[in-house]
Amino acid sequence: MRALIISDVHSNLEALQAVLEDARRKGGFDEVWCLGDLVGYGPDPGPCIDLLRSLPLIAVAGNHDLAAVGRLGLEEFNPVAAEANRWTARRLRPEHAAFLASLPLRIERDDFILVHGSPRDPVWEYVGWWPDPAGNFQAYGTHYCLVGHSHTPFLCLATPTGCRFEAFQEKVSVSLAEERLILNPGSVGQPRDGDPRSSYAVLESQARRIELHRVDYNLALTQTKIREAGLPAWLAERLAQGQ
Repeated sequence: MRALIISDVHSNLEALQAVLEDARRKGGFDEVWCLGDLVGYGPDPGPCIDLLRSLPLIAVAGNHDLAAVGRLGLEEFNPVAAEANRWTARRLRPEHAAFLASLPLRIERDDFILVHGSPRDPVWEYVGWWPDPAGNFQAYGTHYCLVGHSHTPFLCLATPTGCRFEAFQEKVSVSLAEERLILNPGSVGQPRDGDPRSSYAVLESQARRIELHRVDYNLALTQTKIREAGLPAWLAERLAQGQ
């Protein structure tokens, strides 16, 4: 089984389309595992939801998904994110809002648990930014955990004394060995690691490995859509900077 692992699409249709095309060209996928934040920030929430729902999708909710359907207060967000969430909420059709509201915070699939933030706090925690990241290994029972939220690809491996972080780099194949592992595939729609290309991972379950991929997309078109939609200009500018 091949699973396409994505996170933080953030209503960026051009990025999502590019990822799907790239993944299909590189061998395809049997399932899509989405780690939350389907919407927010970007100009195409409805089309992104429609495209994702047309796929063999397994998805959890992110904080922006929850905010868009009124399940999380906007006072928890910075002003730009709050404005974008209000914009998104006004444009969701009832079926889109119902779909987002139906997403769980956690999903177990085989030997993986899928969450947005962390297994300890699926909504808000950034693994590696909050104290005691190793404590997350006590918060789930599967061998591996997939997270999003930080928009930055990384590996966090359990060690006898806590944990260690490693870069999760493009075209590097990570073997699923005996070590417990937390993995972030980066962001499809708003990367923040200084590389503006969309980021995603592919799990090959029989080979017991995960590989990170990057792909260019029509960033200029997304920027134009953001500006024409009246969303904050910074949301367009940051895409080119990978921030």
